[in-house]
Formats: sequence, C-alpha cells, structure tokens
Amino acid sequence: MIIRGAEPFLLKGGSTGILLIHGFTGLPAELLLLGEFLNRAGFTVLGVRLAGHGTKKEDLMRTTKEDWFDSVLDGYAILNSVCEKIFVVGHSMGGLLTLKLAATCKVDRVVTIAAPFFIDEGLGLKNLPPRERCGTLCIVQPRRKLKNVPSAANKVYRETPLICVHELTELIEEVKKFLPKITSPILIMHAEDDHTAQPRSAEFISKNVSSEVVKFIAVPAGGHLLPLTESRDFVFDEILNFVEAL
Repeated sequence: MIIRGAEPFLLKGGSTGILLIHGFTGLPAELLLLGEFLNRAGFTVLGVRLAGHGTKKEDLMRTTKEDWFDSVLDGYAILNSVCEKIFVVGHSMGGLLTLKLAATCKVDRVVTIAAPFFIDEGLGLKNLPPRERCGTLCIVQPRRKLKNVPSAANKVYRETPLICVHELTELIEEVKKFLPKITSPILIMHAEDDHTAQPRSAEFISKNVSSEVVKFIAVPAGGHLLPLTESRDFVFDEILNFVEAL
C-alpha cells in the first residue's frame, strides 16, 4: 500500500513536459513544491514514484537499480505521449537516473540537484558489508521534521536496506560511464554544505558530459534536500530560468 501522499502526481500544462525524479528511499512528495511551481509557469509536470519507494522497506528490498530506471522510463513514456518536448529534473539518486535517461533517450533539457557521485565519508559507506552478507539488514535513519513542506515528504523510510545501498553504489558506477553520451543542455545544482553527496560530484558531472551548454550553480546553503529547505525558492527560480532561457 502506498503511503498517503506518496503517490505519483501529474499536473497538466502546456506542450513541454517536465519529468521529476525523487531520490533514494524518498518519494514524489519531495518534489511536489517544485512541480507546482513549474506547473504554474505553464509546464506539464509528472512526478514519478520509483519502484519500491513510498510503501514499505520490504518492497524496496526486492527492487534493483533496473527496476528504478524502469519507473523512470514509464514516466518518460507517459510524458512523451502528450508533450512535444521533455525536460528532466532529478534530485539525489534521481539525478543519477536523470543522467542515465538523458544518455539513452531524447531529452531536451537536463537538471540535476545534488546528484551523488561521491558519498560523504561520514556516512560510513566504507563499512558497508559485502552484498552476500546484507540479507535483510537495515540501517536506521533519523526522522525528518521539515516544516512548510508536504506532509508526506517527512514520511521516508525509517530503515534503509543495506542490499539497496549496494544497488545505489552500482548505479553510481554505471552512470559514470554514461556521462560522455549526454549532449543535452544541462544545469547542475549542488549545495556547498551538502553532507550526503560531496559537492565535488557536481564538478565531476560538468567535466564528463558532452553537452555544449553546461551550467553549474553552487548553492551556498541548503544541505542535501535542496527542494525542501530554505534555499528552495532560489533553486526553483534558477531551474525555471534555465528551462525558459534556452
């Protein structure tokens, strides 16, 4: 059963569609404020729910990086059937999936927010047990208590399956190989105080894509959850400027 408020959302607008992709263990509600903002500007917006997300941790345990990307492809197909152009915006792991999509399908504009090519050492990734020893082991995550956000945005899983962390790290290595195939105009946003995805991840993207138009914006503050924190208005405005200016 889907967590109340964690459903995918479709906001009808004009002939240009924007696909929004949430992050690891997250849910579409994390990008609802951004989606509503872009919809008010005239875009058709679809926020997808990645397989295994927005329900329960046991569902997530049964999914792989291929399942997550299939969810993205489904969303892309829906938008592509009703829109003339497709822009894609991904937050965190959603940024990785955005880049993979841009490398394999026709995407007119690309925006990544806090895409995690390098994970902060403080999260202890080096202590991750081998895949064969993970089984149903999980790590406990702190509760979110963000204010002035959709209520479902605080309902992320309290526990993260370690087997899925392996899927995430494998996705990172896979997408690194896809970067040179990306030629669409791209906006890369990352907070300087991100303590989940190292800020140097943004530089890695900018140096490895083949796009002629590459714009990088370092956000002074806002942490990893840029679409939900105090910097979101700035982030939303910059995204809108980017997709409207080209």
